Amino acid sequence: MESLNALNESEQTLFQIFYGIDAQVKKNLGRVLAAFRKYRVGTHHFATVSGYGHDDLGRQTLDQVFAAVMQAEAAAVRVQFVSGTHAIACALYGVLRPGDEMVTVTGAPYDTLEEVIGLRGQGQGSLMDFGVTYRQLALTETGTIDWEKLPAAVSEHTRLIFIQRSCGYSWRPSLSILDIEKIVYTVKQQNPHTLCFVDNCYGEFVEDREPTAVGADLMAGSLIKNPGGAIVTTGGYVAGRAELVEAAACRLTAPGIGSAGGASLNQNRLMFQGLFLAPQMVGEALKGNYLIASAFDRLGYPVNPAPDAPGRDVIQAIQLGSAKKLIAFCRAIQQNSPIESYVNPVPAAMPGYESELVMAGGTFIDGGTSELSADGPLREPYIVFCQGGTHWAHVAIALEAAVEAIGPAD
Repeated sequence: MESLNALNESEQTLFQIFYGIDAQVKKNLGRVLAAFRKYRVGTHHFATVSGYGHDDLGRQTLDQVFAAVMQAEAAAVRVQFVSGTHAIACALYGVLRPGDEMVTVTGAPYDTLEEVIGLRGQGQGSLMDFGVTYRQLALTETGTIDWEKLPAAVSEHTRLIFIQRSCGYSWRPSLSILDIEKIVYTVKQQNPHTLCFVDNCYGEFVEDREPTAVGADLMAGSLIKNPGGAIVTTGGYVAGRAELVEAAACRLTAPGIGSAGGASLNQNRLMFQGLFLAPQMVGEALKGNYLIASAFDRLGYPVNPAPDAPGRDVIQAIQLGSAKKLIAFCRAIQQNSPIESYVNPVPAAMPGYESELVMAGGTFIDGGTSELSADGPLREPYIVFCQGGTHWAHVAIALEAAVEAIGPAD
């Protein structure tokens, strides 16, 4: 009863915050509609071509619309990107060359990028295998950017600064657009030729600007996260300066083909419609985040971000403190999912991740984190990371089962 009371009280106190989120949705949707008008999107853009994908008018127009929405010079939106990690890897391989230095300024990279960089695994063609050197600037003890050491982290040899917008599987604040703007400004002051790249996964439409609007040279993300609006079945994007986007596209396809190739496989309509729906889906996910944070804070669990902190991505973390509670939480979410509610999540290894994971993801799109999902690595302090939610009422229903399953903090 105590657990359910905490959830009910949280719902009643959040409606003013929900109103602010709806105002943000309206602003971002206005930007999307303006881009659709500018490029005269019509039903003829839903058609596609086969084979090489040459002269795909819908794909070409989608790239233009997406670039405008992301406030970038150019974009490449492709079903051939199998994940956000793949899009990020293509961007990095596209612009880095042997002897270049890459520096991440947001601490350790996300698990799936460790093998791309070369921090784990050998002989699979990592960046380090090809002679790209790597350094990382540790976060401060409070998990924030080390602003004092940031200028010294950039040298005349630093080709690319890597910025991870979302917290990933770490207990740190995700970055705001103002944080990213400050990083870019500081880096360019030290070396104007250094590229600033942003892993934008989980961050699109959370604020009214994207990293490319505040000076980031290039960014990448996944279409089964925020910008796919919970209906795009696969794919990813890169956006930024035109020559850098083309370099990334050449890694996806081949030099000389670049962004001119790649059939859309009859997915154009879904990608246009998903982009239209995305601001609303992100808004609902943010509402769900505030509800989770408020309820579990009342139950005595550490949460990140805090209930009164501004939303910076669609991830809400809860420190549960035990493997038993982590598994029970994920099972409760799974049992209240629309798809495969009968499945019991169990910890297992997953390609690209160092630790075993337990994952709840009863979603229409496999792995689609615009829909409600929850997962976490089986390592101390046993944090569950909740993502997405197409409507906050679904989050509330699933949370009722989750709070009953684990109860208040010990």
